[in-house]
Amino acid sequence: MPKRLLLLCVLLLALPGAPDRALALERGFLDTPAVALGVEAYKGLALIADEDSGLRVADVSNPFRPREISSYDTPGLAYDAVTSGNLAWVADQIGGLRVLDLTNPASPTLTTTIYLRAYCYDIARSGDLALLAGGSAGLIVVDLSDPERPKPVARLATKELARGVAAAGTLALVADFGAGLRILDLAARGGPAEVGFVDTPGISFAVAVEGNLALVADFTFGLRVIDISNPANPHEVGWVDTPGYAVGVTMHQGLALVSDGFGGVRVIDVSNPARPFELGYIDLPGFAFDVAAVDDLLLVATGVTGMRVTDLSAVLRR
Repeated sequence: MPKRLLLLCVLLLALPGAPDRALALERGFLDTPAVALGVEAYKGLALIADEDSGLRVADVSNPFRPREISSYDTPGLAYDAVTSGNLAWVADQIGGLRVLDLTNPASPTLTTTIYLRAYCYDIARSGDLALLAGGSAGLIVVDLSDPERPKPVARLATKELARGVAAAGTLALVADFGAGLRILDLAARGGPAEVGFVDTPGISFAVAVEGNLALVADFTFGLRVIDISNPANPHEVGWVDTPGYAVGVTMHQGLALVSDGFGGVRVIDVSNPARPFELGYIDLPGFAFDVAAVDDLLLVATGVTGMRVTDLSAVLRR
């Protein structure tokens, strides 16, 4: 080897290496019967949307040994769940919307079912309204002010395929697959209507909200940060490329937690929206589909490897 090349190699090896950005340690895991696609935190419990095995309820008070305490096998494919009081609203894909009573978490009971003639992939809550990403059926809005008598109030076509949804006041933000982010005003005169959109470069799978920002998980194009302060003129202000497939995003204490498929969970600081940056990542077995945070714990739905529990305290102290 030429002396100059050898010297260069020695100098490079002597330089401080890039810090190991693996931030959190896995505390425990729960193997689920099917494919864990979604997870929601609820009163010290984890609600796991486990595809064709329905909703699984797990006690995570001991993060080293999470344990299932009950389940409810929905007839469709459970993709996601949100809570309202003691109720769990479950997006059950072809099975529509299921409302489960968790007053006794050890024995969930069915309150109501509404078939929607759509593939329901995601669900968000806006007061008493359930917002469902209904695939080719677009955004579906259901009034659950009386959970035993659900009332569909709107069905809004989107340009492509509604895959993810989030609520921001009277706005519904829809991750519309190849058509980017669509913004719909639920309080518009004449009924809910689209008021703005941003065509992202990738495939929009999921969206979360932080103030006037929409955070879009854009598959192979990572996390896109979009200013929605003017819903009629939203615009991208920043982005972070991720190594995997960004299919989910959750905000927690000012950090964007991106479910990045085989890339684990990426922890991204968006305090400066124009210059978001990755603090580090959480490497996990399986494919990270969804993430929920409760205090210092991170709950991750990782497909066929169930739910993983990690400690975020090191991240939050930064």
